[in-house]
Amino acid sequence: MTIAESWTAIADAPGAAIASIFTLSILEIVLGIDNIIFISIIANKLPPEKQGRARGIGLAMALIMRVILLFCMTWLASLTDPLFSAFGISFTGRGLVLLTGGLFLLVKTTSEIHAKIEGKHEQGKTLKRVSFNAIVTQIVLIDIVFSFDSILTAIGMSRNILIMVFAVVAAMVIMLIFAGAVSRFINRHPTVKMLALAFLLMIGILLIMEGLGQEIDKTYIYVAMAFAFIVELLNMRMRKKERVKADEDEVEPTDLPTPGL
Repeated sequence: MTIAESWTAIADAPGAAIASIFTLSILEIVLGIDNIIFISIIANKLPPEKQGRARGIGLAMALIMRVILLFCMTWLASLTDPLFSAFGISFTGRGLVLLTGGLFLLVKTTSEIHAKIEGKHEQGKTLKRVSFNAIVTQIVLIDIVFSFDSILTAIGMSRNILIMVFAVVAAMVIMLIFAGAVSRFINRHPTVKMLALAFLLMIGILLIMEGLGQEIDKTYIYVAMAFAFIVELLNMRMRKKERVKADEDEVEPTDLPTPGL
């Protein structure tokens, strides 16, 4: 569908178009959660004054990548055609992108988890070792992978190019607004950060399996991670109450009257 045809379709049925934009925006936000988590964790390696800039550049690059892919739908659709076969598996262009991205995410997340467990993430050393350009490059690389997955899903729900562009832009603006809050929340709670890394590890394995031609319903993954997150929130609340109770138990009266002699 051309831009003119898309605009005509929106003008003929504005209510349906708004409903489609809203539904697709929500879907794009859900599919972009893993992207936000990765950006938040990787940007944390930078000094605080540069983290917001890195997140902004990362999400802006994600938006640009998604819009470009939307205007290349014909080429994008051709990526599902088999390129070659090996070990009984037919590899496509999309599959190779997902496989490469999954391996990158798997290696990166595993190294992050190892560093957390071994205690090698001293803030001073990390900031000296990692450059701003290196962080942005990693964000852009993973943006490419997540963009492919996100746009292919959008194309499956709508063929109106303008609706998809509006939905993608709206979703990315909302994610940009809340990215800082998500990053601060993850960094304040080490157990949540480990849970986020486990989520990214699972996504990396999922991308590898999809790259090898094994389609898996992501609903199971997102529901499982949402359940784990809710359990972690309950644990955080319980630990907070225990700390308050412990502090109250440690308080001893100091101004009791002295018995007379």
